[in-house]
Amino acid sequence: MNIRTVNVIIAREYLTKVRKKSFLLTTFLGPIFFAALCILPSLIMFMAEDTGKKVGVVDESGIVMPYMTDSEQIDYTDYSDVPVDTLKNRYFSLDLDALVIISKLDTAARTVSVSAYSQKPLSVDMKDALSANVNNAVEEYRLASYDIKGLKQILEDVRVDVPVSTYTMDDSGQEKITSSEVYMIVSLVLSVIIYMFIAMFSAMVMQSVIEEKSTRVVEVLISSVNSLELMFGKIVGVAAVALTQFFLWIVLTAVIVLGVGSFIGMDAVTASASMQGDQMTMMAEGLGVDPSMMDQTGMTVSPDMLAASSDSELSAVMSTLAGLNYGEILLCFVIYFVLGYLLYASLFAAIGSAVENEADTQQLQMPVTIPLLLAFFIAFYAFKAPDSQVVFWGSIIPFTSPIVMLARIPFGVPFWELALSVGLLLLTFVAMAYISAKIYKVGILMYGKKTTFKDLYKWLKQK
Repeated sequence: MNIRTVNVIIAREYLTKVRKKSFLLTTFLGPIFFAALCILPSLIMFMAEDTGKKVGVVDESGIVMPYMTDSEQIDYTDYSDVPVDTLKNRYFSLDLDALVIISKLDTAARTVSVSAYSQKPLSVDMKDALSANVNNAVEEYRLASYDIKGLKQILEDVRVDVPVSTYTMDDSGQEKITSSEVYMIVSLVLSVIIYMFIAMFSAMVMQSVIEEKSTRVVEVLISSVNSLELMFGKIVGVAAVALTQFFLWIVLTAVIVLGVGSFIGMDAVTASASMQGDQMTMMAEGLGVDPSMMDQTGMTVSPDMLAASSDSELSAVMSTLAGLNYGEILLCFVIYFVLGYLLYASLFAAIGSAVENEADTQQLQMPVTIPLLLAFFIAFYAFKAPDSQVVFWGSIIPFTSPIVMLARIPFGVPFWELALSVGLLLLTFVAMAYISAKIYKVGILMYGKKTTFKDLYKWLKQK
């Protein structure tokens, strides 16, 4: 392989990509896009709420209606003195969003049954609100049935919310307060970014190969350079584009953060930081994470306890952010991105060489994209148990390690695991690059036939 020729191909591929308008737009709009991703989920959660809904209630039990208190979301109207059949017949003229029928009280089971009728399916929020009100009424009825003086107050006094402060200890025994939620957010962000980068830029290599093959430009290139030089030059050239964009994003993000900080002042930044606990809780609920992991959301906390714990939580967040080894995270990101990209880009380049258009890539892409998606799903929940068997092996197996290991990095990974993971990833890349090169060498000049896995196997056996 002629290194000088490869360098020429790398330069051509790099300059072609960075001069495109799409590269400039994604580079400069990327940091703004990421900032929007952090803000939009909270905005959507607040805006996507039912408001001004009208609900008619027929309470045959006689215990629930007092607990149907109006709110910004729902206005309740008592129709308990109107026959149910009459209400159903007049439903549309009453302009109701739902009609709720509460059965007579079952004194044996000490409960009621609830039926809700509506023209459109009830939203989850409305159903949850109705369920909460009915549950409160039934609970109060059951408490009263024990005829124990002050039972409700006793239960409230017994209920407790004890905050847990977490600390990490280094080898010297020095303690440092930390926030598991910060590690979780960093883990998720790293997983999403490296998955996006590997998938996006590997696909870019495949698209470039298909484009050159379909336009017959590759025939001109092959007459001047070796097919292997062309493949590796293209892969490395796109990798250089990816790293350029990544480091520009870091610089631009730092500029945006510093600019916003200097504009709004440190007081606003501190106030914003104090809200991180609530924002992380909402994110966790949106991801299906147990809210008890996030500040024990939903339990009764007195204002004094909340005020006292706020400073502690903010201190833990700031301490954790300050204690993160950003140099190690950045170095590991670059290593795993480069090796992960080279592994998948070589496979995608082979796929691109074997087809004449993108529509024919679906079948051949499946064995390659499945490990990539599996790695993303493992990494997305790695923060729950970063040392569990599935996460550990996901960070060691080469086809999933670039994404899963990045998700484990914030929680601390022994050096031998990093060395083993990187070593296996490097060896697997070399093996896959050899296989891909043999496929690329034959496939790049094959036309007029839809390629199958059987054809790929035949190409591999050719000398």
